Amino acid sequence: MTFKTTSSMTLLSFLALFAIAADADDNQAPAGFVSLFNGQDMTGWKADPEGHWKADGGVMVYDGKAMSLASDKEFGDFILLIDWKIEKGGNSGIFLRGESQVEIWDNPSMGSGGIYPQAHKPLKVADKPAGQWNHFEIKVEKGIVTVQLNGERVLDQFDGKFKQAAGPFVLQHHGTPLWFKNIYVKELK
Repeated sequence: MTFKTTSSMTLLSFLALFAIAADADDNQAPAGFVSLFNGQDMTGWKADPEGHWKADGGVMVYDGKAMSLASDKEFGDFILLIDWKIEKGGNSGIFLRGESQVEIWDNPSMGSGGIYPQAHKPLKVADKPAGQWNHFEIKVEKGIVTVQLNGERVLDQFDGKFKQAAGPFVLQHHGTPLWFKNIYVKELK
């Protein structure tokens, strides 16, 4: 065996271990947070008897052919961390307390992270291109919503005008395939 072959094999082994380590971090809650998706099944979410929402390879996958999906548990004040991706032309959202929706869509002129139905636009476009993973940090405290998308603040202290003190997270169906992972929540007291 030559030095070149040994070095190539060592590099390939290192890259394989790095890829495994990167995947191992998925669906493992950070300190102080609780995981809402274990990466293996749909525990913690309302049943979808037809299987349009399913766990596949550590990712929550939706085929775009059924209805929205709600968490079993309800939340009042919280910090929600969630990774998501959509396809070209995709559209979705995350309902907070089952009411106000943080928008997710492939709309390069407006971007994700605004609030509907109040039609409040995000401060900037921070989305990665369709087909790539995006990361939300959504905070609701005393009814005030702040959203960071990929480390950029896109919604700053917006009054969510919530009618309920608590409600489920709802991943919105809009007829397009969706992917979610790394769904964690920290409840704020």
